[in-house]
Amino acid sequence: MAEKTSALHSVLETIKTIVYALLIAGIFRTLFFQPFWIPSGSMKDTLLIGDFLFVNKMAYGYSYASCPSIVIPRFGVDVGSDDFCGWAKGSDKRLFGSTPERGDVVVFQHPTSGRDFIKRLIGLPGDRIQMKDGVLHINEEPVQLRDAGIFRETYEQQGPQGLRPRCENGAVGEGGTCLKSRLIETLPGGTEHAILNITTQSSDNTRVYTVPEGQFFFMGDNRDNSTDSRVPQNLGGVGFVPLENIVGRADRIMFSSAGRSMLYFWTWRADRFFKGIE
Repeated sequence: MAEKTSALHSVLETIKTIVYALLIAGIFRTLFFQPFWIPSGSMKDTLLIGDFLFVNKMAYGYSYASCPSIVIPRFGVDVGSDDFCGWAKGSDKRLFGSTPERGDVVVFQHPTSGRDFIKRLIGLPGDRIQMKDGVLHINEEPVQLRDAGIFRETYEQQGPQGLRPRCENGAVGEGGTCLKSRLIETLPGGTEHAILNITTQSSDNTRVYTVPEGQFFFMGDNRDNSTDSRVPQNLGGVGFVPLENIVGRADRIMFSSAGRSMLYFWTWRADRFFKGIE
């Protein structure tokens, strides 16, 4: 009898330990950092498909979007942050809030779908944003650009989704070298980052977007392969993003894998481990 009691006590203690661990992990994820995998190539070459990072939720304070979301399509799990914290939705007030800065790489929730996106913050409230012949203009002034060589990658399936890159040098075939022009863009305030060019397309020439109060304008660094604020939400884009939808700032890549699974250790990119995001 004593042995059964001891065994039951051991099982209960194990369950308590697991519950406590999950609670601590949930609190940590809600208040401090949120893990994020890069699923697409819209932020190349700043962020590559398969990069893994933690989003700093403390950077801008907390809103309903700071609550965790759990999406596991394979098991039919789709729980959004508004399911946890929907009571706080609709307010531009942030607990311990601070203003995001132009040039920050930011994770935010899509204003209509609620899915997490990661892009670079380009336009602040009141800014006028326009693309002219592939050059970003902010408040009627073109940003500074300088040549930074060529970005090279292999034309092959990338990441769990098996996405293939777009190439400036056309159809190169499986295993070929895919090229893109690389430029360094300097934003007002002095923030510098790399952008890529693939082709001339409609997103290289846009109307003027005036960013409303309390909202922000985001773009991907891989300019010709990014769904961002240049396309309105009703046309499948991101449009303007309210302050309350901002989750946090991406500061550092923790891990990176070029393969279809992180278990393929031979595809790990060790040179990107703990790399700062610029």
